[in-house]
Amino acid sequence: MSNSPPIFCSGLELANLAVSSGLLSQTWDPILKLYRELNQGEQIRFEVYQKPNCTVIAFVTSPNLTKRHLQEEDELVSSAFLSHLHFLCTKSNPTFSIHKAAATLFSSLIDQLTNLKNLISNSAPLIVTGHSVGGSVASLFTLWLLESMNRTEPKRVLCITFGAPLVGDKGLQQAISRNSKWNSCFLHVASNQDLVPRLFVSPHNPNAMQIDSGSVAYQPFGTYLLCSESGYTCVEDPEEVSQLLEAVGSETASNQNRNVELEIFYYTETVKRVEYIVIGQGISELGELKVQRAGTILRLDAVGIKRTQQPLIDNMEKREKFRASKQNVFEDKKLNKMKVYMAYLEWYKKKSMSEKEGYYGYYDSYKYKRFPKDMDVIKYKKRLNEYWKKVVEEAERMPQRENAPLHPRWLYGGTNYRRMVEPLDIADYYSKGSKNYKADGRSEHYKKLEEWLKSDTPTRKPDNRKKLNVSNSLTEDSCFWERVEEALMLCKSLGNGEGDRELTRMNLVTFEEYVMEQIKNYAVSPDIFLEGSSFMRWWREYESITRTFYISKLTDLMKTGKYDKYADGSLDFSAV
Repeated sequence: MSNSPPIFCSGLELANLAVSSGLLSQTWDPILKLYRELNQGEQIRFEVYQKPNCTVIAFVTSPNLTKRHLQEEDELVSSAFLSHLHFLCTKSNPTFSIHKAAATLFSSLIDQLTNLKNLISNSAPLIVTGHSVGGSVASLFTLWLLESMNRTEPKRVLCITFGAPLVGDKGLQQAISRNSKWNSCFLHVASNQDLVPRLFVSPHNPNAMQIDSGSVAYQPFGTYLLCSESGYTCVEDPEEVSQLLEAVGSETASNQNRNVELEIFYYTETVKRVEYIVIGQGISELGELKVQRAGTILRLDAVGIKRTQQPLIDNMEKREKFRASKQNVFEDKKLNKMKVYMAYLEWYKKKSMSEKEGYYGYYDSYKYKRFPKDMDVIKYKKRLNEYWKKVVEEAERMPQRENAPLHPRWLYGGTNYRRMVEPLDIADYYSKGSKNYKADGRSEHYKKLEEWLKSDTPTRKPDNRKKLNVSNSLTEDSCFWERVEEALMLCKSLGNGEGDRELTRMNLVTFEEYVMEQIKNYAVSPDIFLEGSSFMRWWREYESITRTFYISKLTDLMKTGKYDKYADGSLDFSAV
């Protein structure tokens, strides 16, 4: 696998969120409290703490036990013996290994943790935390939670560890990074005064350097907040994390006797120092640094590494330049291509409304695919979907904020894409005879883009200015045609005398009201009224069922032909 640095890094935002919101102190304080409650002879303990804005689950181990495990046991145990973590294995990543002591402690608590997992409320944000080897157990418990949460989609969980040793090998790192959300759930705080986070980093721990593939055995994952008395820096690139931890080790008397050097380091002052700078002084030393030598050196100074480490400086600059270049390529060249594809779909939409095309409209022209240009739409739709799925996947790696996680420019582009392309996916879905698109066929990335738009603009009022440009507008509800297709099925069911007739009529009335609301808000494209459209086909079938005795706002609009004025914005709704 390539050692290229990750192109998209959410670590900076994660660290800033944790520090500026006071999460570091909120998670370190329960650890201190738990240490005070730890009974003599007790090896490991966890406790649940209810905070005003979150639930905290903290793990600690006996200091003496911690020293013994870290001094004597650096062995890795294979995933073949870790039944509770088998879900991390895939065809492309069939095995991984975990620090034996951490795996043993986690397994010893599995019955209690199973009960805890079943009791955890989905309403409050959840933070899992731990110190030293307790942090390793916290990481494993978080992974176990994430697997079940991936299926049920409850609240987001965040794991913050303090002074935790590396917990697994390259296989574990890859298993975590394959899921776009998981890697962003971990923030590891490590001080340069604490030996434990760098114990298993080569060459400081030569006994755990190699595995069969010849690579370094222990590998980091997640985001690291590296601290010293001089400052701190945030790193997500796993190779840079390993190099910085190794460099910190070379700066702190690595030739000392390991048994003498290993002392349990407590993070009370470290947390206070970090939060004082970010919150107390109103500045953030975690901020982005430009790709230049001074920026790299400042990052090294922040974690107490001498400026003489030239190979490390050169490598960090090289990887940062790579990230910057790839980001520019992604944002510029790739985005420009997507704009070209969207422009083609805009042209296709206008062409589909012409007499030559049979007045079918955008949706139905694509659904029936009668012309060669329809094949080009298939190609462009596929590429747009691939692009935006990746954008949404990367956005989900970012810490969730109160508002949409996409920058407004991207959210605007994503909204136009969803409104232009999802109707085409709906057309493909129903042309195969399928049903219930929203429940059974809708892609998750569409749901996220719609959810983020709603959170960014929670209240939307009718905008009369939209009627001035309604002829060029896109239908705002990207699932409008799904509703039309389902309404067509209801008409067919009613005409055939199938199912609960009263319930079917009620559902059709609900659809009527929905359509009328969209029309009043100028939220639908006028091509829905083209003679060849599925909407007009629905209307003709519905009119034949309801006949003349049924009157509603929509039937009045349609039977009187007033909808003809919709396209130029001259429709008078007071007369409807």
